[in-house]
Amino acid sequence: MTPTSQGPEIDRSLPPGELIASTRLPSQRYYARTTEVVARDLLGTTLCHRTRDGLMAARIVEVEAYLGHGDPAAHSSAGRTPRTAVIFGPPGHAYVYRIYGIHYCLNVVAEPTGAPGCVLVRAVEPICGARAMQSRRNVASRNQIANGPGKLTAALGIGMEAYGADLRSGPLTIRVPREPIPVTIGVSPRIGISKATDLPLRFFVEGSDCLSRRRTA
Repeated sequence: MTPTSQGPEIDRSLPPGELIASTRLPSQRYYARTTEVVARDLLGTTLCHRTRDGLMAARIVEVEAYLGHGDPAAHSSAGRTPRTAVIFGPPGHAYVYRIYGIHYCLNVVAEPTGAPGCVLVRAVEPICGARAMQSRRNVASRNQIANGPGKLTAALGIGMEAYGADLRSGPLTIRVPREPIPVTIGVSPRIGISKATDLPLRFFVEGSDCLSRRRTA
């Protein structure tokens, strides 16, 4: 069902206790794998942010992999800089940057320490605290609350203070299901870039109503 109003669909949330009980924090080894593998495995995991409005949580349904060396679309392709230093550091940390001067994008650092690679979180499905997220975004439809990289950070209250955060502790975390939840993964070229536009490195949950873009090829 596709939500279209501020009614029951916005309020469709998982209780925080149930969310925590059904998920766990992965080890650092989970992130110390190839960027493409981490990107695929992040689909279906839960992005959580503890805020003054309570726990905001959303299921990751769309990501893009940026491979570092040899990938001209990756911020780290030119080497280590003050801006990209975290991408070369320990895996499982957050790389956050601002675009257009107003929007923030959240990336997950992958690969072993010293090898650059990160995964852009492009879209999420609200599952806990959806009403507060909807209020932050001021939209009526549940599937438009966080269907884009800038939209999801606004909805969950993620900004530059999260740069370098360890995603296995603190207020911003990613939790994986205790029991595997199979998802059908769609693949397409990445969106909104001008370099390496043909690489099939965008991964998404087939059939999700919360994707940033419906066209997949």
